[in-house]
Amino acid sequence: MKVTVGTKNPVKVKATRNVLLKIYPSVEVTGVDVDSGVRDQPIGLNETVKGAVNRAKNAYNSEVDLSVGIESGLLKTPNSITGYLDLQWCCIYDGEKKTLGVSAGFEYPPAVVEEVLKGKEVGHVMDQVTGVDKLGQKTGAVSYLSQGMLDRTENTEQCVLMAMIPRMNGDLYFK
Repeated sequence: MKVTVGTKNPVKVKATRNVLLKIYPSVEVTGVDVDSGVRDQPIGLNETVKGAVNRAKNAYNSEVDLSVGIESGLLKTPNSITGYLDLQWCCIYDGEKKTLGVSAGFEYPPAVVEEVLKGKEVGHVMDQVTGVDKLGQKTGAVSYLSQGMLDRTENTEQCVLMAMIPRMNGDLYFK
């Protein structure tokens, strides 16, 4: 099976490979740079899902079986400290059907959200907060904030697996 992921981010490519190798006996996963069609720091459900779908569609070509788009965004969340949670959305596309999944969400510190709402990317702000360059391509903010109990690869695996559920149970979803 051949799969493209609509990003060169090694965490997202690795997470996709990790999940798909548990489902299929052999998988070749490669990352490709594509346009998400949304701003670098999506805010809101519609924009974040649109970014994931666009990445999956833009990564698809006739030589692959599946393409994957993963997009993180801040979603308004009532009763949270900052009013926002970070969630990763995954879209898996086969040239016809799209399936979606989402990761567990977490909240950034208020100072981080304030900067993001002013137009900065969460990754740049978290790099400054932690002193780790390109944290999002390594263990991720979720690892830093959870004190290593969950890293970005594991968090990303969640949304990929959730997007695979309909494909793993095709008789229940696609009639």
